[in-house]
Amino acid sequence: MLIVETIAKIRRLHFTEGKGIKTICRDLKLSKKVVRKVIRTGITEFTYTRTVQPRPKLGAWLEELNGLLEINAARASRERLTLIQIYEELRGLGYEGGYDAVRRYASVRARTQSSGASSAFVPLSFAPGEAYQFDWSHEVVLIDGATTTIKVAHVRLCHSRMFFVRAYRPPQGRQCDTG
Repeated sequence: MLIVETIAKIRRLHFTEGKGIKTICRDLKLSKKVVRKVIRTGITEFTYTRTVQPRPKLGAWLEELNGLLEINAARASRERLTLIQIYEELRGLGYEGGYDAVRRYASVRARTQSSGASSAFVPLSFAPGEAYQFDWSHEVVLIDGATTTIKVAHVRLCHSRMFFVRAYRPPQGRQCDTG
């Protein structure tokens, strides 16, 4: 696959430096077909997407694999098999392919199966004054040249997202407990 920098080199060598296709092929170690394609088209990026994924060994076993995956999904979470165990069961039935093909197919199938469940979004809404979040913290600050630990109350209103902070200084001679 060609990257954008290689395409830019081909165009620069041909259009600005005036080099021929054979010379560019020799210098960049590319085929004539690729160099001609870059020069003749205005495309700055070449991508290839496979429309149909060939499964030479797994294709005949998809029904059995789908059945095993469905049975496994119906089981309780503690009783579910791992993909390696499913692969071993498929091998026991006569499958001669590799584990990676089974793993890739199962992950794509899981993504397509669960894509509908994760697309729901329910925003939270609150009436004014209905809810807030509150927290305390201890902060070390410098007041009148002395390092002091103060208590800070943090309040965030859920409706407006307004943030309020109130600092409380301990009485003279006492420090806040930070433990």
